[in-house]
Formats: sequence, structure tokens, C-alpha cells
Amino acid sequence: MTWLAVGLFLMLAVLGMPLAFALGFGSLVGLWMLDFELVVMPQRMMHAVDSFPLMAIPLFMLAGELMVRAGIMDRLIGFANSLVGRMHGGLAHVTITSGTIFASVSGAAVASASAMGSTLVPALRKYYPDAYSGAVIASAANLGPVIPPSNAMIVYALMAGSSVSVGGLFLAGIVPGILLALGFMAIASLISWKRGYALTGERFNLCNVAHQARRAIVIILMPVIVVGGIVGGVFTATEGAAIAVVYSAFIGFVVTRRLRLADLPECLYRAAVTSAMVGALIAFASALTFVFTIEMVPMMLSSFIQSLTDDPMMFILLTMALLVVIGMLIESNAAYIMLVPLFAPIALAYGVDPLYFGFLFMYNLVVGMMTPPVGVLYFVMSGITKVPMMSLVKESLPFVAFQFAILGLCIAVPSVVTALPRAMGF
Repeated sequence: MTWLAVGLFLMLAVLGMPLAFALGFGSLVGLWMLDFELVVMPQRMMHAVDSFPLMAIPLFMLAGELMVRAGIMDRLIGFANSLVGRMHGGLAHVTITSGTIFASVSGAAVASASAMGSTLVPALRKYYPDAYSGAVIASAANLGPVIPPSNAMIVYALMAGSSVSVGGLFLAGIVPGILLALGFMAIASLISWKRGYALTGERFNLCNVAHQARRAIVIILMPVIVVGGIVGGVFTATEGAAIAVVYSAFIGFVVTRRLRLADLPECLYRAAVTSAMVGALIAFASALTFVFTIEMVPMMLSSFIQSLTDDPMMFILLTMALLVVIGMLIESNAAYIMLVPLFAPIALAYGVDPLYFGFLFMYNLVVGMMTPPVGVLYFVMSGITKVPMMSLVKESLPFVAFQFAILGLCIAVPSVVTALPRAMGF
């Protein structure tokens, strides 16, 4: 019955049905074939989304919407430009630096791509081809789920249960996130130098940096307060997300004064729509996961993998190779929800550090957001720049290759992921 349910889901997804509903139909057929009362399905769905930690996702999304409406991108761009604007590929560096800071506010790649795309594309296209501009923005936006706070990490921790904490995953993403940002900037410099792109921005001036930092400091403090509070155990991820909403509203109404009461309904609507998509995926996928459990799929999968190898590193490599393929075909949230309950217990059985495995799992699927054919960031940037997807893919290849290189580094040197969380007691 499991194969029938999964096969129906894949067929409907390929035919273009939204993933949440494809999961729902697969689950419905699986339960029906197993002679379960169909009332079990809404019960499982309700149980999956009736979660206090899950409330952090819509709250962080609302905080991101409020920050965008508050006009924070202008201040972030000004600060980034004062630091790196005059280097080779300066405007690309500004985009990546802004993306790094915005990642610590939004927690989501698509939200970052939308915000940066609408703000930066007009400036970027004055100096760079649209395809290259879209590739840079997509790469910078993909820092969103890696640098805390991260919605992807919250979903992973929720699906993995008590074996891994949100705060620990947040800390695990800091070093790889910084390495990614620095690598992206190096790639942008090399490409700009080879192609002869013009220098942009003003020369480095300490007074200007101080002035722009003063304007941006209230924004930069937000992730310090929110992530610091979560990691320090002062409040939970959900409470931190609620604080982020209040802080974002304060910035918009009091500091930048660009947020109006009339903007609130649209911010709430956009956050609700995005949250509903994630919630629907979690609810329907939980029903399919229930079918997996009844059919003892986790135990059979664990036995099959352990029959192939008893080496934990080989298990990690096999899992990562599988996730590369899955990331090309399935939207990341659906993949977390379907696969984490299957693979997280197997990793524990192999004695793999759950924090280390959790970050690798999450990061691999994040890279999948930039691997065709289901590279969701390409769809977003293609809509904004009006550039064909394949042109964006071609320009993105160096950035995607570097993301896979960082994945290889994290696999080969676990301390890149675990050193900071362990130092902080996770």
C-alpha cells in the first residue's frame, strides 16, 4: 500500500497538482486500502499542525513582511554599499551582504528573493546582465534558510522530535552561512573581473560606514536579540518569533516610519498565505507518514540500509546522494515532512550526531532550491527579471557548485557544523 500511495503522489505531482493535495490523495488512498476509517486522516492532520513550536513559522514570516514594508532594504543596501560597494563586483557584493543580513530577519529563501529582487534588480541591471543579476539574488536569498533564524530548521526540528533542538540547529548554521557568503562574494569578484564589469559605489570611507551603520544598527540588532534569546534559553523559538513581530512593527512605525496601519492587512494576508502552504504540506504529509508507520516502512528502510553498510559515514554519503536527487524533484518543505521521520531515527541507530545529521539534511535540501527542474528560486527570479529559467541556471552554476563544495566540507569536517553549538552547550 505504501508504494501505491507514493506512486499516486508522484504521478499527481508530475501532472501539476499542488504538492499538498497530491500528498493528501496519496494518503487517502493508502488509508482506504489499509481498511482504516477515513476519519483517521483529519485526526492525523489536526494533530500534526496543533503544535506550539510550529507557530514560529507564521510569526517569522509576518516579521519578514513587516520588515520589508518598513523599508529596511534601503538601509541594509546603504550599509552594505558603504562596506563593499567599490570592490570588483561591488553591487553583487552589496546584494550578497544585504542577503546575509536579511537572512537573519526573514528565515526563508523565497521571501528574501522576493524582497531583494523587487528592490535590487533595477540597480543591478544598470551594470550587469539580467540573468547574472537574477543568479546573484537567488544565491544570496538561499542564505535565508542557512543563517538563523531559519524556518527550515524549525520544520526539521519539529519532524525529528526531541533528538535535536531548534537553538542547536540555529547555531550550526552560522559558520557554514558565513563561509557561503564569503565564497559567493569571491565568485562575484572573479566573474566581474573576468567580464570587465564596471566598478560601482563610493570609495570606502570610515565616516560613511559609521553613518550607515548607525542607520542600520536597529535592524542588525533584531537577529542578535531574537536568535540570542532562543539560543540562550531566555525564550522559545515561538516566543522569539512573536518578539520579532513586535520589534519589526516598532521599526516600521517608529524608526523608519514607512509602515502604515493600512499596510497591516496585506502583511497579515501574505504571511497567512505562505504559512497556509507550509501548514497544508505538514498536515497532508503527516497522514502519509502515518501510512508509512502502519506499513513499518521506517523499520524496513532501516534494515535495508544497514544491510548495505554498517559504516556511519557511508550511510551519510548515501543519504546525501539521495537528497541531491530528491532536491531536484520535490519542494524542500514536502521533503522534510516526508523524509525526516524516516531518516532521523536511522541516523540515531548508526550513532550519527543528530545535530550534525540534521544540519546536513536541511542544507542539502536548501541547495535543492537552486537545482532544476524544481528550483523554486529560479521560478521567483524568472518572474521578477523576465529572464528564461535556463539562462538563470547557467549563470548560477558557479554559485551552486560552491554550495555543494560547502556541503562536502561539512561532511568531511563535522566541526564546521558542530563546534559552535557544542561550545554553547548544545
